[in-house]
Amino acid sequence: MTSTMLSAFVPQRGRAFTPVAATAAALLLALALPATPAAAQALGYAAQSPQFAPFETDESVIAPTDNDVSVDAGEDAQLPDRLRRAVISYPTKEPAGTIVIDTANTYLYYVLGGGRAIRYGVGVGREGFTWAGVQTITRKAEWPDWRPPAEMIARQPYLPRFMAGGPGNPLGARAMYLGSTTYRIHGTNDPSTIGKFVSSGCIRLTNEDVEDLFGRTGIGTRVVVLPKSASRPIEARSTVRPGRQAMNISISSID
Repeated sequence: MTSTMLSAFVPQRGRAFTPVAATAAALLLALALPATPAAAQALGYAAQSPQFAPFETDESVIAPTDNDVSVDAGEDAQLPDRLRRAVISYPTKEPAGTIVIDTANTYLYYVLGGGRAIRYGVGVGREGFTWAGVQTITRKAEWPDWRPPAEMIARQPYLPRFMAGGPGNPLGARAMYLGSTTYRIHGTNDPSTIGKFVSSGCIRLTNEDVEDLFGRTGIGTRVVVLPKSASRPIEARSTVRPGRQAMNISISSID
């Protein structure tokens, strides 16, 4: 309240200060000052709290549903124990950095040296499409486009002639091309095919695993593909795991 407003109720020289004027002055003075809780209650309104509780929107009280579960549940959990990525004992004469593909047992080994390797579960060529030999990685691609080779189109004429890279692409998240062949080590949009004889000769891993392997390899990496008739190497699984695996969207695949 301003001094001018208060002066109207202050008795001036020669003027009487009536009870009505005194009451009005007291009321205006009370309104002009910050109200304590007691005073506010006496005047008939609530005192303002020094802090406000945070405002809750409708979103903050909506319970999650099954549809809210992230697709990033981990492909590792979808695979049998024997196909999950693991560091194992692996005696071999191959130098560290070599990839060895055990076609018969659907494993891929990345040799670490010192008698150890990272073992990945893979999908390999179906009957009549397995192969063996030594190649090198000549090209690498992230979320590669897919162009089915002429031989595949001849067998499956309904296939698209081109499919852009992405979650729905049969090559998955990464691809490593082997020599000048049509074969690749690549991901898949269908992790249920890991551990099976399903492809036209390519080696497939889950998207999580192919991303891990992709980061360990370079152009020129040696790749040894063992024949399907090769005996299973002796190995002992370690408790060491190379790390958490990432996302994948399950869609049918062809290759």
